[in-house]
Amino acid sequence: MSDHPIQRSAQEWRDLLADKIARNEAEPLAYAVTQQAATERPFTGRYEQHWAHGSYHCVCCGAQLFDSQTKFDAGCGWPSFDQALPGAISERRDMSHGMIRVETVCSQCGAHLGHVFEDGPTDTGLRYCMNSASLHFQPS
Repeated sequence: MSDHPIQRSAQEWRDLLADKIARNEAEPLAYAVTQQAATERPFTGRYEQHWAHGSYHCVCCGAQLFDSQTKFDAGCGWPSFDQALPGAISERRDMSHGMIRVETVCSQCGAHLGHVFEDGPTDTGLRYCMNSASLHFQPS
């Protein structure tokens, strides 16, 4: 088990996400992305070109991660943000696929979200490159 405050078994996450998928509150890849660190294909996620005002939450536990005002079009094919809410995201060193990157996970449940890069266009210098399948949007 992880050291995150919210913990569930693999089957509990699978069942929870299957229910959200059935209600169209999650994308079909939600389990593979959040629990197995898969990556959705670029330009395929529901939030890649989504510009409504509101907030983005962890699809697994509902923790708020990003405000829509921090979202920008990075042209990379995934939703990108220049700032996460304080304490919302934990970072891990990711050495998979022959690269060294910084993986981002939900600080509450440990769900894989994506990666953060130091090539953002704003003063933060950050680009949180997220999988749409790891997010749930709530309009303001």
